[in-house]
This record gives sequence, C-alpha cells and structure tokens, in this order.
Amino acid sequence: MSLIGNIIWLIFGGFLAGLGYILGGLVLCITIIGIPLGIKAIRFGFMVMLPFGKSVEQTDGGDGCLSLVFNIIWLVLFGWEIALAHIVFGIIFGITIIGIPFAQQHFKLVPVALFPFSYKLTRS
Repeated sequence: MSLIGNIIWLIFGGFLAGLGYILGGLVLCITIIGIPLGIKAIRFGFMVMLPFGKSVEQTDGGDGCLSLVFNIIWLVLFGWEIALAHIVFGIIFGITIIGIPFAQQHFKLVPVALFPFSYKLTRS
C-alpha cells in the first residue's frame, strides 16, 4: 500500500516539493555556516519525496545544545513557512475523502518541518 501511495504522491507534487528542498539545501551548503541546515534540508527533501511507510520519531536528547541552536535558526528562517505549507495542504487534502491519506502525510511532516534536528523519519 505504501508503494502505491508513494507513486501517487510523487506524481501529484511530492517530487517537485522534494526537489525544491534538495535545491534549497544545496544553496545553503554554499556557506560554511549553512552546511548543517543544508544537509537537513536535503534529507528532508528525500523524506518529502517518499513519506508513505515512514513514521516520525523524536531523536534522543543526546545531540546537545548545538541542535537546539540549529532548531531555533531553522524555525525562524525556514521552518514556520514549511510547516504552514504542510498544514494548508493537509487541510486542503483532508476536505476530500480520497485525499485523507495525503493529508495525514502532510500533518506527519509538520514537526519535522519545524524542528528537523529533533525529529527523524524512520521506516515503520
């Protein structure tokens, strides 16, 4: 079932959304300071391309205060816009019955969009 969901997701915008995150991550990697943010954006791009069959898990607190700083920078610069886009598309897809699985995927990606250094997607 996740294979079919991922194929439909890719056809109807998932590929372009993931590609946007990957290209944005590559631009962020131009500067030394932006490399950690760029790497997370690239990983997030691949997650957005194939969200079906994955679950969101909170990482252990062992990353230290540096991940907190990067989460704050990410939230202020990029995270709230990405999370808002996932919420809006989740609501739009949730209106239709056939779009409910896609709405669930958008809502699943919201915490990862807000705090990418605290969450990760794993295979479920």
